[in-house]
Amino acid sequence: MTETITHIYDDECRRFQASVEDVGKRWSSGILMALNLGSTRFSEILARVEGLSDRMLAQRLKELEASGLIAREVIPTVPVQVRYALTERGTDLMRALEPLVEWGLRWNGARAAR
Repeated sequence: MTETITHIYDDECRRFQASVEDVGKRWSSGILMALNLGSTRFSEILARVEGLSDRMLAQRLKELEASGLIAREVIPTVPVQVRYALTERGTDLMRALEPLVEWGLRWNGARAAR
């Protein structure tokens, strides 16, 4: 019996790795989930993601914006307001991650039950 071997191409690996690294950095997934739930302001995101410092939030927001996953909107009011939202790319990523979130909810508790 001969098995068919499927090769993994370097370009596919690099693209997948880059995508995983965007989300896999500490705090990034929590920030994306907060935005997915409708949080838009810096303070709202900070309140939703337990343990996240304002310095780290500012850093991750810049990285996620550079990755094209979120958009930053400056509203010229007094004082100036800044709002964040998922881009189309970010929304698409969150839809793709839903099964992974469900898997985590199902299996994360399984380790404790052993």
